[in-house]
Amino acid sequence: MKADCSLQVRSPSELVAALPFLMGYHPHDSVALVGRRGRDLDFGACFDLPPPGLDTDAARAATREVAAGILLQEPDAVVVIGYGPRRRVTPVVVHVAEALRDFGVGIDDVIRVHEGRWWSYLCEEPRCCPPEGNLCLPYDSVIAAEATFLGQVALPSRGDLVAQVAAVQGPGRAAMVVATEAARRRFGELVTGDRDTKRLRRAGRAAVREAEKRYRSGATLTDDETAWLGVLLTDPAVEDYALDRIGRNEWRVGLWTDVLRRVEPVYVPAPAALLAFTAWQLGRGALARVAVDRALAAEPGHELAGMLHQVLGFAISPGMLRRNRPAC
Repeated sequence: MKADCSLQVRSPSELVAALPFLMGYHPHDSVALVGRRGRDLDFGACFDLPPPGLDTDAARAATREVAAGILLQEPDAVVVIGYGPRRRVTPVVVHVAEALRDFGVGIDDVIRVHEGRWWSYLCEEPRCCPPEGNLCLPYDSVIAAEATFLGQVALPSRGDLVAQVAAVQGPGRAAMVVATEAARRRFGELVTGDRDTKRLRRAGRAAVREAEKRYRSGATLTDDETAWLGVLLTDPAVEDYALDRIGRNEWRVGLWTDVLRRVEPVYVPAPAALLAFTAWQLGRGALARVAVDRALAAEPGHELAGMLHQVLGFAISPGMLRRNRPAC
């Protein structure tokens, strides 16, 4: 997740309130890491708490792997925030902080959030960090209102985010079954005879451009058009064409989310990976992650989804790639 926003965060309380909007959902039983470069929040990452009873050495190894990924971001400092009860959160955030320090990464704060309160592990001043914890800012706080005004949304849980990319059901699914059968027949007719590859890719490019035109204007694709695009995206050259055209446009999230949700399961990997890449470009790492998970569940060896899985696992932001790109 790239913390690419205009929110002014002035205190730990405001950071705790802002983080769900930066992540896209309210974390539960997890650990978030927010990197700072200068005065700016530069990136964020989130991972689930290890299951209870996990071997200590295994837990340390897992946290060191996370810390190694954070190191690639070259932050000036990091805030570690654990969500959950003290007995589960404390060992994990302590291990993460220790691993980051071992790698030479500065720690601004280590915080635990649970049941409407937050505690700092680094502050021992009762006036600002009382033993009973600080109350979290309310959902209608100024920072929440600012985030909402900027168009950011904090869903209740990661499960709600997963639901946003889940397959449509009911009459919508039945209609797509019919549309997909027609698209398959059309595809078969397209690739019979000479020069079938050129015809296929020409049709794929046209379908991608039409979809972009439609969603850029606020319209959508019909069931037949969605099914046809999904079938055409099985050709790697068509998928690459769509990938090369992806920019930092919010309407592209709507386009690839819609296609992903509507296509039949066998056609999920390409639109899921394209949605993941789009979301990653826009700094919406949590959405990118759930889209990658859908792609890999459908096709574990999908090349683009596998690459994005690695990128997200190491919390690599688009900004980092731009900073490290060699000059022409």
